Amino acid sequence: MLYPQSNACRQRADLSGFWDFRFDPADEGLGQGWGAGFDPAEIIAVPASWNDQFADWRDYVGVSWYQTTFDLPWGWRGQKIFVRFNAVSYLAEVWLNGERLGEHEGGYLPFAFDITDRVEEAGNLLVVRVDGNLAWDRVPPGNLAGLPGAAFPTVNYPDTSFDFFPYCGIQRPVLLYTEPHDAIADLTAVTEIDGASGVVRVQIARTPGDPLAARVALAGHGAELSTTVALEESAAEVTLTVPDAALWSPDAPNLYDLRVELLRDGAVVDCYTLAIGIRTIAVEGDRLLLNGEPVKLVGFGRHEDFPVVGKGLLPALIVKDYALMRWIGANSFRTSHYPYSEQMMDMADRLGFLVIDETPAVGLFFFEEGLEKRNRLCQQMIREMIDRDKNHPSVIMWSIANEPHTAHLEARQAYYRDLTVVEHPSRPEAVAAFKAQTELVRALDPTRPVTLVSQEGALEEAFEFVDVVCLNRYHGWYTQSGQIDLGLQYLDREIELIHELYPKPFLLSEFGTDTIPGHHAHPPEMFSEEYQADFLTKQIKLTDEKPFVIGQHIWNMCDFKTSQAVHRMGAYNYKGVFTRDRRPKLAAHRVRALWRGEDGS
Repeated sequence: MLYPQSNACRQRADLSGFWDFRFDPADEGLGQGWGAGFDPAEIIAVPASWNDQFADWRDYVGVSWYQTTFDLPWGWRGQKIFVRFNAVSYLAEVWLNGERLGEHEGGYLPFAFDITDRVEEAGNLLVVRVDGNLAWDRVPPGNLAGLPGAAFPTVNYPDTSFDFFPYCGIQRPVLLYTEPHDAIADLTAVTEIDGASGVVRVQIARTPGDPLAARVALAGHGAELSTTVALEESAAEVTLTVPDAALWSPDAPNLYDLRVELLRDGAVVDCYTLAIGIRTIAVEGDRLLLNGEPVKLVGFGRHEDFPVVGKGLLPALIVKDYALMRWIGANSFRTSHYPYSEQMMDMADRLGFLVIDETPAVGLFFFEEGLEKRNRLCQQMIREMIDRDKNHPSVIMWSIANEPHTAHLEARQAYYRDLTVVEHPSRPEAVAAFKAQTELVRALDPTRPVTLVSQEGALEEAFEFVDVVCLNRYHGWYTQSGQIDLGLQYLDREIELIHELYPKPFLLSEFGTDTIPGHHAHPPEMFSEEYQADFLTKQIKLTDEKPFVIGQHIWNMCDFKTSQAVHRMGAYNYKGVFTRDRRPKLAAHRVRALWRGEDGS
């Protein structure tokens, strides 16, 4: 799905601003015909989560309604016109001028509707019903305490199966845009390296129609390349060879402008410009190679999370977070636990950050109720994520899930106790699901490694199917609590055990401690800044000693909002090395010295 552009052939308008809004806790709006318009009770900012905009509704994750009016910009008639939602959490149903356009399930990926024959010149009414309910047949699943016949006690409020707040609403911009009737429907750019040259293979998909020509041009870093091919069918592929190519990497995030034009009798009928980076990413043995050279990932898991806006797009926050990551010496992050905004991804391309792009499949369970639907949604989200992000050079890996519950409780308890892999009943539903998902990823994009981020350790049978092993582990925090050195011994043993079973590149994808800002202790104790600093220092040094460990991602970059729970003081996860408002804790300075080689020890 190409991001809408404004150029000589296309136009784009942003509907961000203040919309009419109404909560619908009784879910009566559908029956009363609110899709044709409703009497507003509130004014709401779009994009932003609704939870922090209205104090009395902070924990509400039900149904709400949005509406706005717009006029068609001058000169748009004669083209196809679309409305695009960049992200709505969780289930969106959309009407234009009283006519239902459709719906989309899943809170973090874009969807669009063709409104060419339904839009008026002026006074258009756009209505959106947003259903944020937590349910066990959704991805991620929630409200597990209500699952019939299952013993899932309520431990969070709202009842999530994941450890971040379930913000709801229109989280990213809503766009109007046009395309010509003869349009570039999709572009896929795949790059290779041949000696000093870069090879760019461009796959062009167009809307059906009469034969056209396609002109493909690449410019930047001294290169000026162009070729024209016939486009008689709905797709074509063009290969460009770039001599003395300026490769893309964290040290030199070189980008080229790829411009594709559709031509009829020599006249341009559509055009699109894409920023691409020439680079390769591959797994060789237990190494991860970027441009043929081993690369080490240092960085974070993080969240789209900030006061008032919740998960809403906030461009200044994107700039701030990248500035902090550059200051601390990070070169990578994982989009935990959902695809981030397209603006965040664009900035990663420009600044040279390496990204593990993750689907919203966090906290999956494999009980029968809702399993077929959850599996279908997981595959849908994989398709949508790859379709959206496949052209970003920053994206070096696809992650299909975070911390799925794939091992049985008894086996997990025995394993955590002594790190011995004992005979345990497998969950064949989980094995089958992840086998199918990894096969789907490789069919859609054979150029990037695929991973799954697990908390099950050596019990994770799905590690068989992935290219890179990612482990979330908190020895010295949730286990061996208060004993950093003992936890370090367990971590050392477990990493070696997993690598013996699965000799692949290994990433410690989460590790950290909750740390109350300003709480100090000597000697270090849990929740103090000193404990976090010592914990991270020792675990980073341990993983640095292992050649098959390709890096470490600290959990978390910043403190973030969670549901209420007895283990979440103030409904926060305090594992950030920065506070929620982006102030550094002691650990941030310690990690900076390590990652920048200034530790001195």
